[in-house]
Amino acid sequence: MKAHTKETQATMTPKKALDFLKEGNQRFQNNLKANRNLLEQVNDTSEGQFPFATILSCIDSRVSAELVFDQGLGDIFSVRIAGNFVNEDILGSMEFACKLAGTKVIVVLGHTACGAIKGACDDAKLGNLTALINKIKPAVNAVEKPEDSTLRNSSNIDFVNNVAEQNVYMTIDNIRKQSAVLKEMEDEGEIKIVGAMYDISDGAVTFY
Repeated sequence: MKAHTKETQATMTPKKALDFLKEGNQRFQNNLKANRNLLEQVNDTSEGQFPFATILSCIDSRVSAELVFDQGLGDIFSVRIAGNFVNEDILGSMEFACKLAGTKVIVVLGHTACGAIKGACDDAKLGNLTALINKIKPAVNAVEKPEDSTLRNSSNIDFVNNVAEQNVYMTIDNIRKQSAVLKEMEDEGEIKIVGAMYDISDGAVTFY
């Protein structure tokens, strides 16, 4: 499989880009990698890149976007931060990826059993991590059940995963609210902004 070119990127639509990611995750789950020569792709992309998707995911070592979507060099922009939330710098990176570099879809990818989410559920405090976790706490507060405070912590994996899902939705809302550039592109049909959850137990990505 060759690296994307300006011509192949131009044929991409938001729907087609999303389908490419879904197909890639199916290959990943079935251990059927696309036939690609990565060194050849190094040469193909040496003078330019034409990726079709931007993925915002957690830094978790088990959730590499290139691997779980079976993509090669030059295929996707990968933005990673613990808890997969956005700030000014990440939004700026996304605006570059979509408006200037031509990607057609933004995927906010959460995952099950997320350590950053667990830290937010437990109100963990540790150096600079404290400030990071505070950015995820609105998602904790937005999950109404269970009401019993003794069940609203990292020992309740269902609660953790519900918070992770809520965090994805809230991150998507923040992208639209905080980036006029990306909001306009989505409204014009130039891009899609979607959420998804990666299951660390089986490698499956569920799109919302």
